[in-house]
Amino acid sequence: MTEKADLQPVLDRAAEGGRITPEEALDLYRSAPLHALGKAADAARRRRYAGTEEIATYIIERNINYTNSCVTACKFCAFYAAPKSDKVWTRDLDDILRRCAETVELGGTQIMFQGGHHPDYGVEYYEEHFAAIKAAYPQLVIHSLGASEVEHMARISGVSAEEAITRIHAAGLDSFAGAGAELLPARPRKAIAPLKESGERWLEIMELAHNLGVESTSTMLMGTGETNAERIEHLSMIRDVQDRTGGFRAFIPYTYQPQNNALKGRTQATLFEYLRLIAVARLFFDNVAHIQGSWLTVGKEVGQLSLHYGADDLGSIMLEENVVSSAGAKHRSNRMEIIDLIRKAGRIPAQRATTYEHLHVHVDPADDPVDDHVVSHLSSTAIEGGTAHPELKLLSAN
Repeated sequence: MTEKADLQPVLDRAAEGGRITPEEALDLYRSAPLHALGKAADAARRRRYAGTEEIATYIIERNINYTNSCVTACKFCAFYAAPKSDKVWTRDLDDILRRCAETVELGGTQIMFQGGHHPDYGVEYYEEHFAAIKAAYPQLVIHSLGASEVEHMARISGVSAEEAITRIHAAGLDSFAGAGAELLPARPRKAIAPLKESGERWLEIMELAHNLGVESTSTMLMGTGETNAERIEHLSMIRDVQDRTGGFRAFIPYTYQPQNNALKGRTQATLFEYLRLIAVARLFFDNVAHIQGSWLTVGKEVGQLSLHYGADDLGSIMLEENVVSSAGAKHRSNRMEIIDLIRKAGRIPAQRATTYEHLHVHVDPADDPVDDHVVSHLSSTAIEGGTAHPELKLLSAN
């Protein structure tokens, strides 16, 4: 990327809370000096969080992968199995509830129900499971799924997306995790996820959810062959919806992992591209509150650096995660390490809720948690050392 100094007025305007255009954002992403870009993004973050600007947050959660059977066959995915494959598995409800119990025992506050687009799982499946989880563990926030799952379950059950959202929300879904956004512009989306709904439809369903009182996060998958302009177009499409609904709580970019999938690592985003995107997102999203850094895909050191490039949150200690890990993300962490990473970045660590309230602010290092039980990937099958709980079995496919 070529750097030039004449973008300082744009950086200054964005740092002070002024709106920048997609064209200006693309100029910044391509050409702004790296340190000036980071400085402006950090200034925008500090301005937004004046009074608590020294705090950076994390959350304790669990990704519960309920099945790997999927009809969409996305080319970047190493997790899914074709529905008739002998590699298909699904978890029963008792297994899922055991995982929820363990999450509560370890101080987790959120679960992300995440799996394939199973050919038989309509709205009824999610209603049953969300209601059972809420009945057994009402303290757990169900922050799960996204527009792609809504489109799929509505089609399976023969109902509208509006009805699907209304029903699973009534059953216990608290908010959408923004899954399935991948890349929203048409060309890259068709290249990597040709069987999924369009980016416009994904946003339409999210807008519908926001209007029904179900908020969400927004995500972006970097490094599958998209252009710089398409990355900024993705941001612009999200910002346009956010102008109308205000329902996106956060933006979370993460990087493509190259192992065990059809793309075979032909393209990847560099760590500098990732940090630049974090910074530009903070400057561009004058209407989205939170920017999350991702240590899982880019590594803990770059995750820590993201806190100097506009991110205010370092994401989660994932007690379980199989989807991205199946594609090669092998980073693990625990609560003490995340707290240490945040503190060494010059920030005060705080455990947050799904809606970003501070649950525990770790002001004094002497009061930090000292146990090592809250560790990521404790029962994942996709990462070495993540088999601490072999009693949690997978079921054979029906």
